[in-house]
Amino acid sequence: MTVACREVGNYSDPSPEAGSSLEAAGSTSGKSATCRTLEHTAGATEICGQPKNVIVLGSNLLELILALEVQPAGFADRFPFHAGDYDDPAQQIPYLGQWVTSQPANVGLVFSPSLEAIAKAEPDLILGSTVNAAQYELLSAVAPTLLFEWFDTETNLRTVATAVGRPEQAEQLLAEMEQQVTAAQAEFTPVVAEHPNVLMLATDPQLAQLALIPGRFSFCSTLMTTLGFQFVHSPALPEDDLSQPVPISLETLPQLNEADLIILLGYNDQANQLADMDAFEQHQLKGLQPQWEGNAIAQSLDASQAGRVYSIPLYLCAGLPGPIGTELYLEELKQQLLGPN
Repeated sequence: MTVACREVGNYSDPSPEAGSSLEAAGSTSGKSATCRTLEHTAGATEICGQPKNVIVLGSNLLELILALEVQPAGFADRFPFHAGDYDDPAQQIPYLGQWVTSQPANVGLVFSPSLEAIAKAEPDLILGSTVNAAQYELLSAVAPTLLFEWFDTETNLRTVATAVGRPEQAEQLLAEMEQQVTAAQAEFTPVVAEHPNVLMLATDPQLAQLALIPGRFSFCSTLMTTLGFQFVHSPALPEDDLSQPVPISLETLPQLNEADLIILLGYNDQANQLADMDAFEQHQLKGLQPQWEGNAIAQSLDASQAGRVYSIPLYLCAGLPGPIGTELYLEELKQQLLGPN
């Protein structure tokens, strides 16, 4: 896997203006009071009635419909962690499977969904991301299709909620997210005061593909910025580049030694079928900590010597930037950075 300018671990990042011009609430069609036209990244789409069979292409959108208490008819993940349909979701879908009570069809991968599997599920609504732009016309021929920026949670939640007829629920979820983050700010205040500077790195288990994550890239870093942490970055980076991941080498790390703590966002995109989701975190992080502890350059950093290096699956924060992911990511940060009560 190559770490490119706007992509880390297969998670695309929207531009800073992403979603700013979208109208989430939609408008009532003249044809029927039950129809509404919703704007999204690929245009405007009319949704009529109450969708019953919803196909979701991506964990970020699966998270949203589950938070809205809607079950999926089909799901496409970013990586092939499971082959076949999801007949035991709790053991087949990372993190979110415990909330899936349906047995959704496996409709391929986010980047390459199976049109045949989607059509077989007879959807009346398809939710995808900008990575599906090339397939938009084909998807729209099967069912009304909405495409979104991956990390634009506020706009996405409001639009999806309107599409499935639950706009008020979106506002409640957004308010709850804000309350959770506000409460967490108070809990993290002592840690931020003592160890304010964070070095966040996305990496494979072998440390072969390191990417420096700045404070404005994705939910992984923006949540920590909101909690009060400051992100360490190379002074050579222009201000405009601070919203993009930057590929770096191990030899660069000593230049970033002002970090008080280090967070390694581990990912393993090898096409391994997992027996169950209990093994997911181990699969994503396997070998990462020993590699870090065995590397002389990594161990020369002050944060390493102080024992303030933490490993978190990239999938958790990059794959779930919405209401469920906010709670799970905060709990993970509390467990690792704050320790037991």
